[in-house]
Amino acid sequence: MGEGGERLRGFSAVFTVRDVGASLAFYRERLGFAVQFQMGEPPSYAIIESGPVSLHLMPAAQAAAALGLSSIYVYVRHVDGLHRDYVARGCAIEVPPEDFFYGMREMSLRDPDGNRITFGEESVPFTAPDA
Repeated sequence: MGEGGERLRGFSAVFTVRDVGASLAFYRERLGFAVQFQMGEPPSYAIIESGPVSLHLMPAAQAAAALGLSSIYVYVRHVDGLHRDYVARGCAIEVPPEDFFYGMREMSLRDPDGNRITFGEESVPFTAPDA
């Protein structure tokens, strides 16, 4: 492991959102995240978690140029079951579950601000495309 790598303990992405309160509702109600931290009422910053996945929700007033431009990849088990769950919760799916040549089965959705979350699991061993 590289110098200092053993000191790394976790990772959290930051999504820039228009309205932290509205985003909290989306992530709790549609994706099943739990609120780990919330600043203010109405909230001006929040941290949400689902298992090992942690997201910070930052208001666009702090970084307007980043609004809707974030993207994360979440490794999951049973992407098709997750897809069914999210559809049942009313999520608009950007890309339904699909097998890709690089050996992953993936689906994607976007939050109300356009930030992308892709969920994937290994489906088959990687096969390089024909050149």
